Amino acid sequence: MTTPEEIKAEDKKIRLLRRMVDLTMSIIIDTEMTLEEASRHAAGVREFAIRLFPGKGDVFDLVYGPRLKRLLRDKYMLS
Repeated sequence: MTTPEEIKAEDKKIRLLRRMVDLTMSIIIDTEMTLEEASRHAAGVREFAIRLFPGKGDVFDLVYGPRLKRLLRDKYMLS
């Protein structure tokens, strides 16, 4: 059974990841950078998520991957 402390720690990690994704997206939007640089930022936040939640890269890809891909597609006018 999950303890209240474990739930609190998990919630804290989720909030931290959400802030990191939002910050990364803001940096990509507001900064003049190449597609390669922006892609590295997106990959970096994915690596950060995997360090927080080992073995959950597929969940990151489902939850945050589409947002990051859409951002890159829209900013760099990709098809």
